[in-house]
Amino acid sequence: MACCGGQGQVSLNGISGQREWRPLIYRKCTDVLWLVLFFLFWAGLMFITGYAITAGAAERLVFGYDSFGNICGKKNIHVEGAPLSGQDMTNKKHVFFLNSCSLEMKNLTINSVALCVSSCPQEQLNSLEDVQLFAKNNGSCLCVYNLNISSYLLNPKAGELCPTLPVPPSKSFPFFNRCVPQNPECYSQFASVLINAVNEMDVFHRVLSGIMAGRDAVIGLSVLALVFSLIMVLTFRFITTLLVHIFITLVVFGLLFVSSVLWWLYCDYINDPSIELETEKENVKFLLGFSIISTMITIILLSLILALRKRIQPTVQLFRIANKTISSIPSLLFQPLWTFLILIFFWVFWVAVLLSLGTAGSARVILGGQVEYTSLSGIRYMWWYHLVGLIWTSEFILTCQQMTIAGAVVTCYFNRNKSSPPRHQILSSISVLFCYHQGTVVKGSFLITIARIPRIIFMYLYDALKEKHVYLATAINGTNFCTSAKDALFILAKNSANIAFIDCFGDFIIFLGKVFVVCFTVFGGLMAFNYHREFHVWVVPLLLVALFAYLVAHSFLSVFEVVMDALFFCFVIDMETNDGSPEKPYFMDQELLSFVTHSTKLAEGGNKRNQKTTGNSEDGTELQPMVRREQRRRDETIE
Repeated sequence: MACCGGQGQVSLNGISGQREWRPLIYRKCTDVLWLVLFFLFWAGLMFITGYAITAGAAERLVFGYDSFGNICGKKNIHVEGAPLSGQDMTNKKHVFFLNSCSLEMKNLTINSVALCVSSCPQEQLNSLEDVQLFAKNNGSCLCVYNLNISSYLLNPKAGELCPTLPVPPSKSFPFFNRCVPQNPECYSQFASVLINAVNEMDVFHRVLSGIMAGRDAVIGLSVLALVFSLIMVLTFRFITTLLVHIFITLVVFGLLFVSSVLWWLYCDYINDPSIELETEKENVKFLLGFSIISTMITIILLSLILALRKRIQPTVQLFRIANKTISSIPSLLFQPLWTFLILIFFWVFWVAVLLSLGTAGSARVILGGQVEYTSLSGIRYMWWYHLVGLIWTSEFILTCQQMTIAGAVVTCYFNRNKSSPPRHQILSSISVLFCYHQGTVVKGSFLITIARIPRIIFMYLYDALKEKHVYLATAINGTNFCTSAKDALFILAKNSANIAFIDCFGDFIIFLGKVFVVCFTVFGGLMAFNYHREFHVWVVPLLLVALFAYLVAHSFLSVFEVVMDALFFCFVIDMETNDGSPEKPYFMDQELLSFVTHSTKLAEGGNKRNQKTTGNSEDGTELQPMVRREQRRRDETIE
């Protein structure tokens, strides 16, 4: 599996020969060791999942819990040694403190007894009779659970087991469903203690609470990203010059608008004198970072759009050629749907385990039968392992899609009878992938994962390994990852400049499609999250939404990207191994040959103009066309 070695393959007589570059019928498994390693890694993830499920309770982050180990709004499991634990709190969704007007923070815990109640008192309760009447009329008991409603006035300990009088009017606040007192004096004390409690939480737990609090918006925005991605697929499928102009205009508008909104929100935050919570301060920091990054991306993309504006018409023709291949394999457009569903399932699973890890702790019974939770050691190491699992598995899922599309396009391209394409190309490609080349996909996705984490250091490695040409070489020759990378780099070395000239703006338009999806999804997120800015880190869920929107867009739009890369890679191989003669006819059709020939002439013309401008024509290297000399003469004769 070494990446170093000769460039040819060894024949039976031991002499190094030229690789034939034809789809193999009989294959062997590649990079099996990496597949085993991936299974072992997932065994570790399953251990962490089981540990998180048994030791964690993500509901505590958002629903809140009482002093006796019960999570509000759900059925609970009994904690040994805590007689008031294990109660059914399905209808009791609000957290109520017995002495809400005199809360204090000691050793990271609030000194008041907390209860789960069905509703918060809307009016002030001045006596135990009022508390009893409120419980009878509303079904919301404000005293400790083991005190019967009829005993509120008879039990001598009712003063300790019931709330401190008078009970101020309160209403439920969307942060942990707390009953927040509305009396100005009580509210000031309550808010002060609550702010200290939130600020004492570490960043990870504040982020987790933000994710849970904004989970409905995250789900809705993910669906919105799916809708925008489908719109972009239809745009590229039936592309015209007018559609490209409209699309680029929308992208420019989206970039400018989102950047402006981010800066406006940042200015609104820094000019707000009421900011006290640590979460709000973190929102300000995140907003500043997002605003700067968004502005830089906007400037770069606008410059590229301006520089490449004259390449619109050839790009439309390029997409039409790619759409011709997609028309012959219509099931290619359905492949991203399966990828999307698998990604959704995996991300939901990953977030659920992350939330459980964030609340993993052991219950400890203290004085009075109350329960408190202590964090377990070693959890943070599991978080990092879990993060690597997110990146590696996501890359694996997306790479499987690329490999499937590449295999189908390769099979279609190297078919002599264009009027009768092979049947079930997608199913055949999936079968080859899962039977022979899962190890290669695992290895490639792992190397990309390693390159993504220290991005600056491994930028070159990432750029080299992310190319789909490696998986195209595997789809054709059935070789392992390193051999495929070596063969792909060797075959592209002669034509890399021409391929870049032809394909660069097509890839850029596809990237703009991804930017379009992310921009408008983020805008929807800004509008949704900005209304709940006080008590959770909403900028982090917004970042997750942006990343997920990009993944969804990449999953759908990569169909066109992989098809175009596969067509040109197969074209290069076709030109290398055939000469157009009756003995070695080309596999390509005339439309693809004409397009590449015309684009190559444009590349040659641009290169000559550059040489004349710089005055270094003697030292410069002329761009060579991809077509062979005999074919170029034949084309000139026809013209």
